[in-house]
Amino acid sequence: MHTAVLALLISRIPLILSILSSETSLLWKVSEAIEDVKNKLIIMQSVLIDAEKKGAGSEGEKAWVATVTDIVYDVEDVIDKFMYQISRERIGGRSARFLCHTIYVPKNLWERHKTASKLQIIKNKIHAIPDIKRYAIDPNMASSSSNHRPNLHHAESHLFLKEDELVGIQEKRQLLMGPLMDGEPERTVISVVGMGGSGKTTLVANIYNNGDVRRHFDCYAWITVSQVYDIEDLLRSMIKEFDSSWKNSNKVYPEDLSSIKYRALSERLVNYLKKKKYLLVIDDVWDTDLLDYLKAPLPDGCPGSRIILTTRNEDIASYHFWGKPHIHRIKLLEKEEAWILFCKKAFSSSPNGCCPPEHESLAKELVEKCEGLPLAIVAFGSLMYSKNISQWNEIHNSWNWSLSNNPKLRLDDILSLSFKDLSHNLKHCFLYCSFFPEDYMIRRKRLMKLWFAEGFVEQVIGSTPEEVAESERYLEELVFRNMLQVIRRNEFGRPKAYKMHDVMRDLAVSISTRKNFGVVHNGVEEMAECKARRISIHTNKELRSFSGVSKLRSFLVFNKLETLPSGIKMLRVLDLANAEIVELPNEVVNLFNLRYLNLKGTSVKELPKSISRLLNLQSLDISDTKIEALPREIGKLKNLQYLIMHSHNRNSNDFRIVKGMLVLSKICRLTNLQSVSVIEARGDLIRQIRSMTQLTSLGISNVKAEDEMDLCGSIQGMTRLRRLLIMVTNEEETLRMDALSSPPRNLQSLVLVGKLEKVPQWFSSLQNLTFLYLHWSRLEEDVLPQIAALPNLVRLSLNNAYSGKQMGIHTGFPKLTSLTIRNFPELNEIIIRKSVMPKVQSLYIADCMELETVPKGIEYLKNLQELILESVSMQLKNRIKGGVDFAKVQHIPKIYMK
Repeated sequence: MHTAVLALLISRIPLILSILSSETSLLWKVSEAIEDVKNKLIIMQSVLIDAEKKGAGSEGEKAWVATVTDIVYDVEDVIDKFMYQISRERIGGRSARFLCHTIYVPKNLWERHKTASKLQIIKNKIHAIPDIKRYAIDPNMASSSSNHRPNLHHAESHLFLKEDELVGIQEKRQLLMGPLMDGEPERTVISVVGMGGSGKTTLVANIYNNGDVRRHFDCYAWITVSQVYDIEDLLRSMIKEFDSSWKNSNKVYPEDLSSIKYRALSERLVNYLKKKKYLLVIDDVWDTDLLDYLKAPLPDGCPGSRIILTTRNEDIASYHFWGKPHIHRIKLLEKEEAWILFCKKAFSSSPNGCCPPEHESLAKELVEKCEGLPLAIVAFGSLMYSKNISQWNEIHNSWNWSLSNNPKLRLDDILSLSFKDLSHNLKHCFLYCSFFPEDYMIRRKRLMKLWFAEGFVEQVIGSTPEEVAESERYLEELVFRNMLQVIRRNEFGRPKAYKMHDVMRDLAVSISTRKNFGVVHNGVEEMAECKARRISIHTNKELRSFSGVSKLRSFLVFNKLETLPSGIKMLRVLDLANAEIVELPNEVVNLFNLRYLNLKGTSVKELPKSISRLLNLQSLDISDTKIEALPREIGKLKNLQYLIMHSHNRNSNDFRIVKGMLVLSKICRLTNLQSVSVIEARGDLIRQIRSMTQLTSLGISNVKAEDEMDLCGSIQGMTRLRRLLIMVTNEEETLRMDALSSPPRNLQSLVLVGKLEKVPQWFSSLQNLTFLYLHWSRLEEDVLPQIAALPNLVRLSLNNAYSGKQMGIHTGFPKLTSLTIRNFPELNEIIIRKSVMPKVQSLYIADCMELETVPKGIEYLKNLQELILESVSMQLKNRIKGGVDFAKVQHIPKIYMK
C-alpha cells in the first residue's frame, strides 16, 4: 500500500544528503545516519512489496507493516516540512543555492539541524523495530501469489468488446419489454430490484440503448442518483438528457442552468415533456423522498410514458410512485450461465475460449462459490486470467471459505482478491478513484493528472508521466480487471471517462480508510481527527476544523465549499472544481509542494502575483472561471506542464466558440509546458512559442492575417503537436495559414475558427487527423472533396464553413463516423453517393433553413444510427413524418427533430 511513497522518498533522500554534506552537517555526524535510513527504507520497500502481494496474515506481520508505515510517513513529513521551510526563506530572500533546481538552502543552518535531529530519531526507531526476518513474508509465498499482469494486448483489445456481462440477459430483457412497450396509455413505473452486483444497471442499459425502444418514445433520459444527491442537480441533468439535440455539436449545453432553482426547473421539465411520450431511467434509488420530489417535475397526461427505476431496496421497488409499479426482481445466473460468463473472462485467450481440462474441476468449484452473482463472476474471471494451475490452487486454498452465507461478504472476499493481485502502483491508482462520488463520471485526463501529481506513475528518463502511464496501460488494466467501467469513448473507442461500480467503490473506500490512504467525508459523521493523507469532501455541511490537516497531501472538493480548513501546508493536490469560491484562498500560495491546482468552474476573478511561489506546480486548470489574464509571475512556474484556461461559449452559432486568456509574461520561459489552451495572441506571443517545440496541445485566439508567417513558422517546428486550435480576432478577419508547408505529422485534432479564402493545400497531408472542425470559414468552394481522402478522419464538424447552395459527398471518408453540418444559410441540397462514408453513425444538420429535402442518398448509409435535425424547414420535417422521404430514413434507429 505504501511502497509508492517509499519509492518517492528513496529517490529524494540523496537530495537531502547533498544539503547535509556541508562542513557543519558533518560536524553533526548525520550523513552516515541518513545513508543508513535510506538503506533501511530500501529493505522495507522490498518487504512491503512482498506483503502487498501475499497480504499480511499474522498479527505480527500486520504490526510490523503498521510500524513501517508510520515510519514511512514520518520520513515523508520531515522531508516535506524541510522543503517547505527552505522555500519560505528563499521567498524571503535568504538563500544560498538550489535544492532540486528550485529550492535554496537557507543561510541559517537551524532547519538543517532540526531535520538532521528528526532523521536521527527515525533511524533509532528503525533499529528498534523487531528483526525484519521475523515478520518478513515468505518469498516463495509472495511470488506464487502471482502479482500477475494480464497480457497487455489482451487488456487493450478487451476495451473494444461489447459487454459480455450480458450472458443470460435475453429472457430478463423480454420480461421488461412487455410493460415497457405494451402500448398502455397510462404512465407506467417499472421497478428493477436486486442486490449490488446482480446486473440491474447492465440489464436496464441494454434495454435503454435498444433502437426499437428509442424509436418508441419521443424523448428519453437517464439519471443516476446514488446515496448522496442534490435534487436540483438531478433535474438539471434530466433537462440536458431529454434535450439531446446539443450532444453531437461538440458543445457544452447551450444554457447555463446552474442558477435555476427547483421550482423553475420543474416548470421547465413540465413544459418540455407536455404531450410527449417519454422514457426516464432513474438508476440506483436509495430512498423514497427522491421519488416524492420528482412527482411535480414529471407531468402526468403524457400517454404511453414509462419510468424505470433500479434499486437494492424492496420497499422502494414497491413504493407507489405513480400507481402500482411493475416489479422485476433480478434473478442470479444459473449454473450454466455463470460458467459461460466465467470462461469468457478467465479463458478468453484459450482456443475457442474453453477451459483447459486441468483447470475444469477447480474452476467449477470456484465459480459455484460466486453463487450466480455477475459482478463476482466477472471480477473473479479477470483475476484468474492466464494464471497457472499452481496459482489456481494457491488462491483456492487461501480463500476464506468459512465466511457466512451472506452473498455481500462473499462478493467482498472475491473483490479483495482482485485488489491484492494488483501491482503496488495500481493499488494506489485504484484507491484514488474512490475519492470521486458514487456514479461520478471520472474524466481520463483529470484522473491521470491527479496520479501524476501524487507520484503514482513511475518516472522514466526521457518520457513524460503521461507516456509512461500509456505504455504501462494503467487504466486499461483496471478496466480489464473490471475495477473501473468505461462510460464514454472517443471516435476510435478509446475511453474518455470512467466510473466505479458502487460495490467496487465501497471496497476501495473501506481499504483506503483502513490503511489511512485517504478518507471520504460525506457529512454522516463529524470529523474530529484525520489520520489519512488524503481527504475528499462530499458534504455541503460547513466544514469544521479538525486535527491532522497538516499531514494532508490531497484535498478534493465535490460540494459547494467556500473556505478551506486552516493548517494545510503540505498539499500536493488541491482540486476545487466548481466550488463556490470567488478568490483564491490565501493559504494556497504557500503550498510549496503543490503539484496540481484545479479551479475549473469557480468564480475566481484573478490569480495573485504570489502564485509564483508554487514552484513545483505541474497542472493548473482555470477554465470556465472569471479570470481574464494571467499575471507576469506565472512565468516563474518552471515545472508547469498543463495550463488549461479557456472558457466555452454556450451558443454554437456565435463566432467565438471559446474565450482565450491573456498571458502577461514570457510564456516561452515555461520550458516544461506540454499543453496550453487557449491563449490570446498579443504582442510577440506567436514568435515566442516558436521555441516551445515540446508542446503536444496548443490553442491560440486573437490571431490576425498578418501573423501568417510567424504562426506557420512556429507550428511547423512543433513536431509533437497532436491538438491545435486557431481562432482569429473577429468574424471579418481572414485566417491565413498557406505558409504552413509541412504541418505536424502527428496532428490528430484541428479546429480552425475564422474566414478562409481557400482550403489550405496542406490539408491533404494530415494523414493522422481524426477530428476536423471548421467554424465560420465561409468558403466559396466545397471543402468536402479536399478532405475526402483523409484516411483516419472520424469526426467532421462544419459550422458556417461553406457559402454554396449544393454540397456533394461523392467519394472517400472511409472511417468517418460523425458528420455535423450547421449554419449553412444558402444550402438547399446535399448529395451522398453510394459507398461513401460507409461507417458513419451520426448525422447532425442544424440551422439550414433552405434545405427542404433529406440528403439524396441517405438511404445508402446503412450504419447510420441517428439523424438529428434542428432549426430546419417545416417542409423537410413534413417529408420525414410519413411523407415522401420517410422510406429513405426508416432504417435509422433514432430520428430527432426540433
